Amino acid sequence: QVQLVESGGGLVQAGDSLRLSCAASVSGLPFRMYAMGWFRQAPGKEREFVARISWSGGSTSYADSVKGRFTISRDNAKNTVYLQMGSLKPEDTAVYYCAAQFNSSWSNWGQGTQVTVSS
Repeated sequence: QVQLVESGGGLVQAGDSLRLSCAASVSGLPFRMYAMGWFRQAPGKEREFVARISWSGGSTSYADSVKGRFTISRDNAKNTVYLQMGSLKPEDTAVYYCAAQFNSSWSNWGQGTQVTVSS
């Protein structure tokens, strides 16, 4: 079981940077056994994939809309995954969620953190 808590959201201006953190509390399997991801949901829209990182951190993938601007990373010693966001745009405004993936299933979700980008 994994409990996830996101932090780092806020109100920024277009072009700014922001770093989100997701701290995991685990029982059973260690944190390093999970791939981790970030998703976001804008008002009136469905939740969408943003980025994913493998258990070791050796493999990452991104949505086309954030590729080159966002970077996902993890620190397994701290049970934490990060999302560094740069060149933010108003269309990046959303609630951002982190999630843990095991056996191809996104099985655990955080409560979300709000990111608002003003133009």
